[in-house]
Amino acid sequence: MSESSNPLELVRKLLSVIYTVLGLIVFAGLILIYAVYIEPYENSDVVTETEIVKPDVDGLVEGEGREVVATNCTVCHSAKLITQNRATREGWQNMIRWMQETQNLWQLGDNEVVILDYLEKYYAPEAKGRRQALKNIEWYELED
Repeated sequence: MSESSNPLELVRKLLSVIYTVLGLIVFAGLILIYAVYIEPYENSDVVTETEIVKPDVDGLVEGEGREVVATNCTVCHSAKLITQNRATREGWQNMIRWMQETQNLWQLGDNEVVILDYLEKYYAPEAKGRRQALKNIEWYELED
């Protein structure tokens, strides 16, 4: 029986090829991990938290206090939660107190006046309220 037709020898050669291919796959994976996750940060300066976390200012009206509002308010919720609401200064202050009492909002210190000034100026109640009731409409029966 020749060496090439020996079943054990064929299995050894096949396993050798499989191990080589697996080794190459693992090696390629390690190179990929290095290239994507390690190398970009290896030679960079230290990134501070303020560079990573950018305040969400989408939709907030441009004006004095906007950045203070974005920095303090959008840590916990989207700016859209602000822009879709309207309240008096007292109403906004009540919301802040509620968030402090129930949602663990920190004490705002001097920023509270800036935030309330901004919200009172740009997100005060609007006089128009809800749309008028629909009139003169022909309704039709829905079939089951």
